[in-house]
Amino acid sequence: MGVAVGTYPETPDLYGAFPRLTEEQLRRLSSIGERRAMTTGDVLFREGQPGNDLLVIVRGRVAVLDGDDDERRIVRVHGPGRFLGELSLLAGQVAFFTAVAVEDGELLALSRGRLRDAVAADPVFGDLVLRAYLLRRSLPGELASVLWIIGSRYSRETMRLLEFVCRNRVPHRFVDLEEDIDAEALLRERGVPPQETPVVIWRGQTLLRRPADKEVAELIGLRQTGPSTMTTDVVIVGAGPAGLAAAVYAASEGLDTHVVESSATGGQAGTSSYIENYVGFPAGISGAELAERARLQADRFGARISVSASAIALERRGGCYVVRLDDGTAVVARAVVVASGVQYRRLPVPRVDEFEPICVHYAATPLEAARCAGEPVIVVGGGNSAGQAATFLARVVPEVHLVVREPSLHESMSRYLVERVLADTNIDVLLGCEVIELIGDRTLEEVVVRDRETRERRVVKATSMFVFIGAEPCTTWLAEAVDRDDDGYVRVGERAVNRDGDAWRYVNRAPLPLETSLPGVFAAGDVRSGSVKRIAAAVGDGAMAIRFVHTHLART
Repeated sequence: MGVAVGTYPETPDLYGAFPRLTEEQLRRLSSIGERRAMTTGDVLFREGQPGNDLLVIVRGRVAVLDGDDDERRIVRVHGPGRFLGELSLLAGQVAFFTAVAVEDGELLALSRGRLRDAVAADPVFGDLVLRAYLLRRSLPGELASVLWIIGSRYSRETMRLLEFVCRNRVPHRFVDLEEDIDAEALLRERGVPPQETPVVIWRGQTLLRRPADKEVAELIGLRQTGPSTMTTDVVIVGAGPAGLAAAVYAASEGLDTHVVESSATGGQAGTSSYIENYVGFPAGISGAELAERARLQADRFGARISVSASAIALERRGGCYVVRLDDGTAVVARAVVVASGVQYRRLPVPRVDEFEPICVHYAATPLEAARCAGEPVIVVGGGNSAGQAATFLARVVPEVHLVVREPSLHESMSRYLVERVLADTNIDVLLGCEVIELIGDRTLEEVVVRDRETRERRVVKATSMFVFIGAEPCTTWLAEAVDRDDDGYVRVGERAVNRDGDAWRYVNRAPLPLETSLPGVFAAGDVRSGSVKRIAAAVGDGAMAIRFVHTHLART
């Protein structure tokens, strides 16, 4: 590898991302781990390859590197008591960095199975590892060279790829054709004309031209691969709060569990910049971190989660169900939990499609905030999602115009958020107003807002628009398989009136509270008709759905 660290000091732990284990913790891990000698120059793990062991440094030093073999960059240097790796280890993905021994010494290695045992026996240690790994993904400078995206920030396809990797918390580097003077040279070296961008370069070798999300997911281990037809106890469609809660409870209670998710774990909650009213997190938590914690918890219990796997149909086959996916594969299960959630409605204004997803967004995460930093923006909506987005964006932009159809913020927004919005001098609240026109050439420049009562028009400067105007259920994939209400939400329990008589013929019981018009198919979270659109309610639905799955399986 040819790495010369010389007198590089050990990287200080300024954020809590690189804690040092205590002597007692090392002693406990020694009883279940494997001692390994390391010699200067040993490659402990390599980027792009699976990393299956947690490595703790007992003696010596290790450098964490980024880049290809010709040009390596030292990211961190660690000494005794530190543990290596990041989220990819817990999630079963490939490593995004390379680790090389720069001093002779000794390691303590724990396989993923042994690591789970250690976490179960010592929750304090488990929380220490999880917190450190989550922090490592968010630290400045933690941008791995293993995955590059080259494209224009004005390209829909480029923005789609960036949103996919960011929502899935994948370390990457973005090379913007509009700003990076070396971008065209990179493309010429690989024989890629500009019209074939965006491209994804994996480990400096594999090149994908205008790839679909599922191709990227397969590269980095987010998408489960297997036979064309997989069989399981329960298949959960959707990995938002309801789906992840269902996965945790199902897998922890011994059910063979498979989760399919079309875009990213976390659902709409995963796009929230800051959640303050979810029980157990008094200091608040980002939607992305909450989703990551739940996903890792489900993985720890053995649930299989496939990202970029879209369900397109539900069919009944004998006493089981078949969920067909968009890649031609299928999952056969004895029970199904429909947790496919909702998606924000598009604003019914001319030219919206011209500016999506470059300037019009349906999430307010660090990705979107970085794009519009220093520029005025407009947020449309009067609910909690709009309030959270406005307060988050107000930290990085000079002015946020919050456009609300209702005459008062109190009609749809929680009191604590109303107080925060009104107290923020960077937020201009426009009550009783609506957006009627978008102005701009290549990008958004201005937005025309109209008072709904006086019809007075106002032109607002804005380079980005964030839309949170209610949601529609993601249920088109169900077609006529289950009974839905007039708005497309899934009816459950006694409200599911259009029941499949043939399916219920051999079920000697009444429908369970979260059961759809098909026995053994349950709906949880926002997708359920009559549900409370709150994270805590969705999590409760997911847990309760698994309770009813057990009841169904026991009586079938």
